[in-house]
Amino acid sequence: MKPCLLLPLAAAVVAPWLFAAPAAAAPSEIAERPIAGSVTIARPDFGKTLPGEVNKKAIENVAWRLTPAYDELLLPEETAPETVTIFGSAEATPEQMAAYITRRNPAPKLNCTVPQIVRYYYEEAGREGIRPDIALCQALKETGFFAYGGDVVPAQNNFCGLGTTGGGVRGASFATPQLGVRAHIQHLLAYASTNPPHVTVVDPRYDLIVHERPDIHGSVTTWTGLNGIWAVPGKTYGQDILRLWSAAKAPDASDAALAAAEKNVRQAPDEAYAYLYRGIVYAKRGDTAKARADFETGATYDTSGTALYDLAILLTQAGDTKAAARAYDNLLDAHPAFSAAAWYNRGLLHLANKKPKDAEAAFYHALNCNPQGAAAQNAIAVAKLQQKDYKGAWTALETAAQINNTDLDVLANQIVFAACVKEK
Repeated sequence: MKPCLLLPLAAAVVAPWLFAAPAAAAPSEIAERPIAGSVTIARPDFGKTLPGEVNKKAIENVAWRLTPAYDELLLPEETAPETVTIFGSAEATPEQMAAYITRRNPAPKLNCTVPQIVRYYYEEAGREGIRPDIALCQALKETGFFAYGGDVVPAQNNFCGLGTTGGGVRGASFATPQLGVRAHIQHLLAYASTNPPHVTVVDPRYDLIVHERPDIHGSVTTWTGLNGIWAVPGKTYGQDILRLWSAAKAPDASDAALAAAEKNVRQAPDEAYAYLYRGIVYAKRGDTAKARADFETGATYDTSGTALYDLAILLTQAGDTKAAARAYDNLLDAHPAFSAAAWYNRGLLHLANKKPKDAEAAFYHALNCNPQGAAAQNAIAVAKLQQKDYKGAWTALETAAQINNTDLDVLANQIVFAACVKEK
């Protein structure tokens, strides 16, 4: 048995059997712009249980793949998340949203350009009075910033999981991205209002909500009201959407942003928002010391935990992992349901400090916040591998693959793990 090395892994990941060419689209499914290089992954079946004895010497040489830490700095919400309504005007500009999408995913699997998908959300949501920037953030959460990976595939132009129930059920498909956006907005409208859409209904599940769910039709008026309804269990579903919205609205590194930040602090010297806004500008300008000072000051006024989260990210990036760990611990002690991202990042620090049991516990907390987190499930497998729990690690990777069967970190880890199992 050869040792498991990272160099052969690259070849394994792109082996000819791994990818199959997509089938030609039917005329009704032809998109506005083809997805460059889109493929359908023909995944091997690794099996649910460890198939043999592990070559322990070989497996100790593996550097397992993990999704990098979340590093988006957030602004605290100026109002409580529970009060942010589905109806309202946009706060983020289309340009901010387009830049945010591109920053998080430079190669989104879309059948149109990023500016076009943003424009469709602002047009379709604006027509119905729904906040277009937050609706777009919901699509980003549902699709993983248009990376997909679950049951829905990019060719469907389905941006919110309409009609998918798991287990390979693809759900609804729409002829163009704009129709997919329209269906998403109409589905939100069915939850938030008893008034019909202003244009012909294209959401195939609109009437289902109207006629079979009178308990929710027109009664879900806030984004956190979608918790456990749009997504199950989805205990922090709305909050997760709003955190994406917060990140999208964060300022840039420009002189204009810094001038606005200074004005905010002068006008509101006892508000966390002002210090976090300026701290984010300083962080993006590369001034870590001033950013840290602002985040620490903001933490004295902040009751949401956002200041500690930003501080922990900043400290991690600056290499002060001990101080970052303390910031995460303070945050998660006070706000255990803050976000899956905070727990995931804390788990990564535990892994780096060779504390796999603590890391595993943190990753399970991340899954509790977001049960569909393939990154956290994959990280659980890595934590189990560090504890030499090979059976548990194999099962955890299989579960991660069930959550997202196109996650290449999961797939790469499965390939290498399988190569480290002795043949019977």
